[in-house]
Amino acid sequence: MISDLLAPLDLAFWNIESDRHPMHLGALGVFAAHSPTAGAHAADLLAARAAAVPGLRMRIRDVWQPTAPLAFGGAAREPAPDFEPLDHVLLHKPTADFHAEAGRLMERPLERGRPPWEAHVLPGEDGTSFAVLFKFHHALADGLRALMLAAAIMDPMDLPEPRPRPAEPPRGLFPDVRKLPGLLRGTLSDVGRALDIGTSVARATLGAQSSPALTSSPTGTRRTAGVVIDLDDVHIVRKTVGGTVNDVLIAVVAGALRRWLDERGDGSEGVSPRALIPVSRRRPRTAQPQGNRLSGYLIRLPVDDPDPLGRLRAVRTAMDRNKDAGPNRGAGAVALLADHVPPLGHRLGGPVVGQAARLLFDILVTSVPLPSLGLKLGGCPLTEVYPFAPLARGQALAVAVSTYRGKVHYGLLADAEAVPDLDLLARSLAEEVRVLITACTP
Repeated sequence: MISDLLAPLDLAFWNIESDRHPMHLGALGVFAAHSPTAGAHAADLLAARAAAVPGLRMRIRDVWQPTAPLAFGGAAREPAPDFEPLDHVLLHKPTADFHAEAGRLMERPLERGRPPWEAHVLPGEDGTSFAVLFKFHHALADGLRALMLAAAIMDPMDLPEPRPRPAEPPRGLFPDVRKLPGLLRGTLSDVGRALDIGTSVARATLGAQSSPALTSSPTGTRRTAGVVIDLDDVHIVRKTVGGTVNDVLIAVVAGALRRWLDERGDGSEGVSPRALIPVSRRRPRTAQPQGNRLSGYLIRLPVDDPDPLGRLRAVRTAMDRNKDAGPNRGAGAVALLADHVPPLGHRLGGPVVGQAARLLFDILVTSVPLPSLGLKLGGCPLTEVYPFAPLARGQALAVAVSTYRGKVHYGLLADAEAVPDLDLLARSLAEEVRVLITACTP
């Protein structure tokens, strides 16, 4: 019996990947170095600790066993018998630009024959800092799971003991026969929900008002940039206007896109791109060790609105509407359709699904959780952390956001040929925060 099959959404991520559209998550952590050799010491620590983390030893293999008809064409996780940490932890030459190196490294797909993750250690040329770029395939981990795996090879922290939860039996191929009546009823309900989501997706693709700047032919090139803003500034805007921190952070993206389009001469008039906002469907303390459980909200970014507070109100209204409907309904819940496709269907339809992402949304804006406690590696404190989301086929830009120790970090990943001026967009993010603060000040 195959006990660790990939969940449907994991399998979808595994199958839609291509050389020019790798499906790995990334995080660039910058550490304050206490000596010029701190980067090399960090690489040694990461390699030594990785060997003791079971989740980092897991590879993904295809399942083609005729004796497992329900899993045929799927994939499963299993321990790699020849796991070698030095294949995954790589020390690079000193660099003066962490983001330039990160962009080139994010271009490269992870090797599928071994555990799909890497940690690239980038010493700084001035010896006062070093960075680590973590890459995890989305089929191995979602944002929360990737965080747990990365934290497991950082310096130990004194954390409260987690509350025990009941042990659950391994996932097998065949359901408990006593549950079949309920499963049948649930399947009929799921079919109706799938049709409802499909109808919402069809409606969402009508009347799209995106910009050519957010589309891209598949070049396979990547570029990254990062922006840090004060969380206190975000709270000033939130307390003045209302809504949530997330509403403000999304509105900042809308305003930055407007400024960026205008400055590069593309124009923002009439532009309201569709943004997919991923939503986790599980809680950290009750989450399974593996398996993506994601839905999403789909909203129009009010890029064409010249009023910064108007943009924020529009984002807040759209997010409230999505929350009222819930994460299981609407076009943004398209990820739930993966649950209704058999493994062989994912295998055969993966390339088609990958090409369809451009029809569903124009830009991804996602939030990645981070602990509020200070993280360290080899005694060197983590000072900055920039998350990176995978870039869908046909799209030029993905935005990820993390809050860490009173700062908000925007991580931008773009097609390098489609967005050669990514630094301009990064500056536009910082400027939009200042514009919102000014608008909120009497």
